[in-house]
Amino acid sequence: MVYKTKFILNEQLVETDCAPGMLALDYLRRQEWKTGTKEGCKEGDCGACTVLVGSLQEDESVRYEPVTSCLLPLGELEGKHLVTIEGLNMTELSPVQKAIVEEGGTQCGFCTPGIVVSMNGLLMDKSKTVDLEGIKYALSGHLCRCTGYRSLKSTATLLSERLGEHLTADDRLSSLVAAGALPNYFVEIPGMLREIAPEPITSENGNGLKKADFLIAGGTDLYVQAGEKIPDAKVQVLNLLPGMKGINRVNGHYQIGALTTFEEFGNSPEMQEVIPDLGHFIHLIASWQVRNRATLSGNIINASPIGDMTALLLALESELILQEAGKERIVALKDFYKGYKQMDRKKSEILTAIRFPAPAPGTKINFEKVSKRTCLDIASVNSGMLLLVEDGVVGKIQFTLGGVAPIPLLLCETGGFLSGQPITLENARRAIEITQEEIAPIDDVRGKADYKRLLAKQLFIAHLTKLCPEKLKVREFYDL
Repeated sequence: MVYKTKFILNEQLVETDCAPGMLALDYLRRQEWKTGTKEGCKEGDCGACTVLVGSLQEDESVRYEPVTSCLLPLGELEGKHLVTIEGLNMTELSPVQKAIVEEGGTQCGFCTPGIVVSMNGLLMDKSKTVDLEGIKYALSGHLCRCTGYRSLKSTATLLSERLGEHLTADDRLSSLVAAGALPNYFVEIPGMLREIAPEPITSENGNGLKKADFLIAGGTDLYVQAGEKIPDAKVQVLNLLPGMKGINRVNGHYQIGALTTFEEFGNSPEMQEVIPDLGHFIHLIASWQVRNRATLSGNIINASPIGDMTALLLALESELILQEAGKERIVALKDFYKGYKQMDRKKSEILTAIRFPAPAPGTKINFEKVSKRTCLDIASVNSGMLLLVEDGVVGKIQFTLGGVAPIPLLLCETGGFLSGQPITLENARRAIEITQEEIAPIDDVRGKADYKRLLAKQLFIAHLTKLCPEKLKVREFYDL
């Protein structure tokens, strides 16, 4: 059986029989000769290959997301709109291109096409603001070794002034087309997507899960690890399956579809209510372009000892819902990891959802991460804490650390000691001593074991002083 992928590439309808596991980047450059999409790191780190992917929404609008095409399987594009730098070019320079030129934001030019794509994605996203913070958000997935970022950040003022009311219009995309900021063909895309809307793939129609060599969710880890094997293998693009996205509250639990992306999780009003600082936390994890692809389930199944989302979900007392042949099994995340890259999961089981109990009123949650770069970097050590303090006494605590053991670690002894104890400097110092006994870091490329032990101490202090500022101050932990 030959599987064909049908989608819109810029303004043209495309139907290809290239392998669904083939990278969109390779397809664009080698099949379509769209060489404005540059091949750089091919690991999602540099942003040079950024494209926009548009998906038809229930309200008939199209939502566009910037993603790195070096981690995007071709099969994922079924029924969607793929926009490259060529698809954003017009007879004259667009407002984004003109602003970059005027501010001196490009030199060698290699990374510029991807930057232009992401900045256009910012303009098109009505949930984002076109200001300094918005531009920094859009640039979080781009590395430029020529220019630096000052000149790029300064484009925010020009774009905001020149596009003005078009950035606040209810139909922002149509308004931007009318303003000459986007090519005219964008207004025709919703109708074109309706005509090619795909039927969801199921195990009954010939593309079953059992036949696949690789199951691809976001692909942000899988393509880095096995990118050379996937294009020639049988793959199942999980995002084509129904019912594995979304966030709901069910029987006192929040249930999150396994294919929910980091960005969807971070922008969820329900999750922001549970974790008020989630917007800040999510900005420390990957980049906008990668968060638009990376899924919660992929972060868990990758089983990295320093998975950022895993550290947070572990602190939330999460459980995993695993399915095999219609049968469901629930495993606590704290019991899921059996050793380095070893999991309580059968090869034929799929993680379909994550759930955690709705925190009791007064519960506070914090996430900390130490890495060489603020955005788009792997943690040296990361940590989550859930804390409920009642009348000055710890009613509940979940303290997690990543990067200090072969698995993401829930520090049961530290939490057990603090549970039922008052929040005092003496108790906090004793808890730090217990933490040092619980962890077993090793020297690796992200730091020496002693450094990680220091970070474990510092992050514990950061948690308590942020969550209990009326009880503890940072300076109290140090001999001044």
